Amino acid sequence: MSTKRDYYEVLAVSREATSEEVRRAYRREALKCHPDRNPGDAAAESKFKEVNEAYQILSDDNKRGLYDQFGHAGLDGAGGAGFEGVSDVFSHMQDLFAEMFSGGGGFAGGGRSRRGADMRVQVRLTLREAAFGCKREVGVQAPAPCADCGGSGAKAGTKPEGCPQCRGSGQVSNARGFVMFTSTCSRCRGAGRVIKTPCPTCAGQGVVEKARKVTVTFPAGIDAGQRLRVPGQGVSGPGGAAAGDLYVEVDVEDDPRFERDGADLVARVRIPFVQAALGAEIRVPALQSEDGEATTALAVPPGTQSGAVFTMKGNGIPRLDGRGRGSLIVALQVEVPTSLTPRARELIEQLGVELMEHARDDREGKRAAGGK
Repeated sequence: MSTKRDYYEVLAVSREATSEEVRRAYRREALKCHPDRNPGDAAAESKFKEVNEAYQILSDDNKRGLYDQFGHAGLDGAGGAGFEGVSDVFSHMQDLFAEMFSGGGGFAGGGRSRRGADMRVQVRLTLREAAFGCKREVGVQAPAPCADCGGSGAKAGTKPEGCPQCRGSGQVSNARGFVMFTSTCSRCRGAGRVIKTPCPTCAGQGVVEKARKVTVTFPAGIDAGQRLRVPGQGVSGPGGAAAGDLYVEVDVEDDPRFERDGADLVARVRIPFVQAALGAEIRVPALQSEDGEATTALAVPPGTQSGAVFTMKGNGIPRLDGRGRGSLIVALQVEVPTSLTPRARELIEQLGVELMEHARDDREGKRAAGGK
C-alpha cells in the first residue's frame, strides 16, 4: 500500500474543489514551506516537494480523474508526479517565483495580458510654436482592435479557447534527466489560447491597421531633439490589454530671423555706417507669439564697431521650467557703402581729412600732457 498522503489533504482542499481553489491552495502551501523561508529545514523541503507533486496531479484534469477513481495506483505508468529532485521542483515553481516577486494575482506566462507596443513619430514645429507652445493633431497609422470581433480574433458568436497543449499557461516544460526545460508553447505561441474559428475581418489577429489622429500638447520652450510621451496612444495590447505609449520626437524648423541657443536667441543685424558712428535707436527682430514680424527698440551708442554684441534680457525663448525667458543677443554688422555719388565721395574725403587731423591733435595733446 502506498505511503503517500492524500493529495487533497496535502493541499488542504476538498475533493470538490475547483481548479482555481486548487491553484490558490497550492500557492498558499508552497509559500509556507518554501526552502528560502525555511533554510536548513529538511521537513519543509520534503513538504515543499509533496505540495508540488499534489498540485501537478490535481491541476491536470486527466491525472486528477485517474487519481479520483483509482488513487495513487491509478497514476502508475500514466505520467505521475515524476519529480526527480529539488531542482526539478524549483523548475516547476517558475510561475510561483514570478508571482512572489511581482506581487501579481495570477501566474506568469501566456495567460497574462501583455501591454501593447510603443510607437514613435516625429513632428516638425516652427520656432514660434516651439517657443510659446501649441497643440497639434498628429497622424498615426497603427493596429487597432478589430470592431467585428472586439479584438478577440475569434469570429462573432465564438470565442477563443484555452490551449489544450499548455493548459493556458503559454509554456510547456520537458524533463531531461534532472533538468526541467521550459519553452513557449508551439501551438498557441505563448498566448495561452487558441482560436478555432478566426474572424474573417482581421484573420484572427484581433487587430486591423487604422489611421487616427492624436492631439499632442507641446509645452512652451520645447527644443529640437526632445521627446514627449503620450500614455496609452501606442499600439493596442493583445486580447484587450493596455495599449503602449506614443513617443513624439520634436524637430524645429530654421527661422530666417533668429538662431536659437537653448533659451537664448541670436539676431544678426546690419546698420549703416552713419548710425554706428553717430549713435541711433534702431529696430531689431523680436519674438512674439502672435506677430511673426515683430521688432523691438535697441539704443546703439555713438562709435559702435562692427561685431559689437548687445544682450537684451527677457527677450529670448520662454524657459521650459517656466522660469522666465532667455535673452535676445543682437550682433551688429556695420555696413560700408560700396557705391558712392560724387557728392558722397567728396564728403567722405572731407570727413577723412577731419578725422586724421583730429587724431593728430589728440596724439599731440597726450604727448604734451605726458611731458609736464
